[in-house]
Amino acid sequence: MGHRAHHGWLWSAGLVAAPVVVVSWFRAVPAPWPPLVVQVVAFTPWLAFIAAAAVLLALPSRRAWAILPAAILLIAQLIWLFPPEVFLARQGGHPQVRGPDAPAPAKLTVMNLNARLGGADSAAIVRLVRDHHVDLLTVQEHSLELEKRLARADLGSVLPHSVSHPRNGAAGSAVYSSFRLKEVGRVPDTAFSMPVVRLETSDPGAGAGLTVINVHTHSPVDIAVHQWRSDLTAVARAASGAGPTLLAGDFNATYDHWEFRAMLEGAGGRKLVDVATALGSRLIPTWPMRDYSLPGVTLDHLVTSPDVSSSGYSVHPVKGTDHAAVIATLEIQLP
Repeated sequence: MGHRAHHGWLWSAGLVAAPVVVVSWFRAVPAPWPPLVVQVVAFTPWLAFIAAAAVLLALPSRRAWAILPAAILLIAQLIWLFPPEVFLARQGGHPQVRGPDAPAPAKLTVMNLNARLGGADSAAIVRLVRDHHVDLLTVQEHSLELEKRLARADLGSVLPHSVSHPRNGAAGSAVYSSFRLKEVGRVPDTAFSMPVVRLETSDPGAGAGLTVINVHTHSPVDIAVHQWRSDLTAVARAASGAGPTLLAGDFNATYDHWEFRAMLEGAGGRKLVDVATALGSRLIPTWPMRDYSLPGVTLDHLVTSPDVSSSGYSVHPVKGTDHAAVIATLEIQLP
């Protein structure tokens, strides 16, 4: 291969790698970045494919000084995509030893959906609940009209208990459950109301003692990026109590945002676990589910306290909303 051809491959590899380097810098450095940077960082998982292309373009040059940096860049993307510390923590966890008379761990199938201003298809929601035997459903952007449509679709026959705050616009929320619910508070100082609900039942083997926080942070656009950061901080503090806890909702953040990782790493006083990341499902997007002008990202999360294990994570598009429903099975060790 001639010198000119080598030069062409090197230039191509450099041009492809350049945006990966820039976005990776923003992703790696925890700083109060402006809204545009915050939004771009959300798409970090897809950089792995671009970094792989840079490696392939560098290989024909046979220049170690070009191939090695491209390979390191790709390895960094893969480490971020599948964080070793998350998988090691998951593998290193040991189940609590139960006495002979202790109840078996409770299994609870949970589902979350941002209904996009109440426009989600109620029949599709109820169908998912039935098909996946959902015990707990959390909804953001819940409207009075959606509440009526869910009632007509007979959601109450499978999830008869609810804590509902329907609103016009994006501020509404609801929690539906097959077990008794009790609202015990709200996350303070947030843009949207985030109810804190206690799951209650007389049956000790069916999910007693779970605190549920219905999360909906402000989107990080324009000057509202400060509110977004404040919302995530408030959610982290609200999850700092003892006992099994579930945070379900539209966080408007991905694992690549340092603000979200800080929440998981204990910024509020307690470490938390992102179910999708722990189960290796970070590349399954939850938004946007329609008008695919952008590659998808994972904005909707199920986040648990470390004493809750998870399995069976899945993502499902729902007609009428640009967010996907996320479903997982939680296992909770009861006292």
